[in-house]
Amino acid sequence: MGKQKKTRKYATMKRMLSLRDQRLKEKDRLKPKKKEKKDPSALKEREVPQHPSCLFFQYNTQLGPPYHILVDTNFINFSIKAKLDLVQSMMDCLYAKCIPCITDCVMAEIEKLGQKYRVALRIAKDPRFERLPCTHKGTYADDCLVQRVTQHKCYIVATVDRDLKRRIRKIPGVPIMYISNHRYNIERMPDDYGAPRF
Repeated sequence: MGKQKKTRKYATMKRMLSLRDQRLKEKDRLKPKKKEKKDPSALKEREVPQHPSCLFFQYNTQLGPPYHILVDTNFINFSIKAKLDLVQSMMDCLYAKCIPCITDCVMAEIEKLGQKYRVALRIAKDPRFERLPCTHKGTYADDCLVQRVTQHKCYIVATVDRDLKRRIRKIPGVPIMYISNHRYNIERMPDDYGAPRF
């Protein structure tokens, strides 16, 4: 007679006792969690974000010429496709001096796009552009732009990205610049911006 083959049992584990098991000694057992009773007379604290002092209702008092415009990666690419000079077209749109600002994240995104977008990279390295250093980890530009605009409301965001536009619309007092009909347009910018105050 041949030798009987034993089949191996796969994925078997040693059975472990639960820390609440009755067979364990009292000192080894897991202590039951005690629920803290809430005092009804105690004051309730809520975390409410502080309202920015630069806003007068929806009117942003920090915006004024020269305008600082945060530029997104796709905005540069679409400007090239529409054959628009960035700085000149911005000035035509706002009738004032414009300083395009580019963050390290946006620069890294353009560099990652490779040889196909070398014209965009050359435009981004223009000396008229102001470079803004990033302190966070990673190179995801959308989060960086939203965070920067939330902290400092002195920027206009130039983007064509729908998701980013949707996120920025939720932040009060931040206008959005976009491209339509081969020219730059601005969204949510009151008429009296840049008007002299008396």
